[in-house]
Amino acid sequence: MKKIFLLMLLISCLSFSQIHKPVTWETSVKKITETEYLLIFTAMIKKDWVLYSMNLPEDGPLPTVFSFDKNADIQLLGKTTEEKGMSKYEEVFKMNVTYFKDKTTFKQRIKTSKKDFKISGVIDYMACNKEGCVPDYYEFEIEI
Repeated sequence: MKKIFLLMLLISCLSFSQIHKPVTWETSVKKITETEYLLIFTAMIKKDWVLYSMNLPEDGPLPTVFSFDKNADIQLLGKTTEEKGMSKYEEVFKMNVTYFKDKTTFKQRIKTSKKDFKISGVIDYMACNKEGCVPDYYEFEIEI
């Protein structure tokens, strides 16, 4: 009887703690010159969810953050950029926040003298819907 109770408790906990994946990511690369490339990160956002901008006020939702692993062969040119998002006042955060719905892209320009290279890193982000928020991350490795 005790084993059945523990099994039911485990199943119950697992069903309530389903992992949400409201954002999926795709990466692509556009060659600009012989030594410069544009990394493109596309976020597909599930219906009724939002992904927050990289540029948010303090004490608000977690912003989207791009971190690139150190690589002596690659130089980041400027900062990662994002498309123009939507902005609205969110009562839960008591501030105006910028967010994206459905799909958005982020871009990072890089320079390298190598013909074949890998660039890797992680994207930390938070997505929310009317029921709650999910902080998550996406590890990427782009090979050229």
